[in-house]
Amino acid sequence: MQIGIIAGMGELPVIIAKDARERGYKVITVALETLASLEMDSVSDEIRWVNPGKFGELIDTLKKHRIKEAIMAGKVPKSLLYKSKITPDLRAVKLLFSIKDKSDDAILNAITKELAGEGIEIIDTTKFSPHLLTPVGCLTRKKPDEEQWKDIEFGWKIAREIAKLDIGQTVVIKSRAVMAIEAIEGTDEAILRGGKWAGDGAVVVKVSKPQQDMRMDVPAVGLDTLKSMEKVNAKVLALEAHRSLIVSRDTVIREAESVGIVIVGISSETMHHGRPRH
Repeated sequence: MQIGIIAGMGELPVIIAKDARERGYKVITVALETLASLEMDSVSDEIRWVNPGKFGELIDTLKKHRIKEAIMAGKVPKSLLYKSKITPDLRAVKLLFSIKDKSDDAILNAITKELAGEGIEIIDTTKFSPHLLTPVGCLTRKKPDEEQWKDIEFGWKIAREIAKLDIGQTVVIKSRAVMAIEAIEGTDEAILRGGKWAGDGAVVVKVSKPQQDMRMDVPAVGLDTLKSMEKVNAKVLALEAHRSLIVSRDTVIREAESVGIVIVGISSETMHHGRPRH
């Protein structure tokens, strides 16, 4: 049994590779240069480092190893499309010309379709690592106070709307006002920007898209998210339960406890029927 991993930024691809190997899978990694962690070398059975613009080389590598199923894991910033250091190959150029716009969904769906045409199926990000999914309820001992709950509920509605439009998945809220909406800059930069306007005590809400495909671009947070919150003294991180990932959850919760940040898993049901109490 073998699995392909297309590895972008962060710890997520490393954790998935480890979990897959523990289940007896041989891990074949296509690691995106300048993005993927160097740790991918030690957790992969075979690895090929590929420039993010070389889509043809990525496909050839997976086909060479007869990969039938692959996981896309780790952030690949869309801003790379607008930076000169990435030179797309002919396959990537054709792909980009074939899509109607440069939204995340359009790009990822085109990539998935292209891979499927080559006999490579992209599978659910959490197949090997279901432990990463955010549970419902308060993950920290400290819970949101009444004002913070109002901000969470307000932020939930705004975040769901921007996610539906495929703009971003994170909002920063203070006193039922929007301080920042995530766009191309990503979650951490949106937190820093919103936190600057909010002053102390911002609430960060991160959700999945209503049309979220759990095979790609699943919202994820980790220690970097907390570090950004610490820098601007943001106090609450509310995540959509069952449809977002917490990378290194135990470490993240420990860090949150130590700096007084509340982490809570929320869902449509809890927002509609009442706040989670545990």
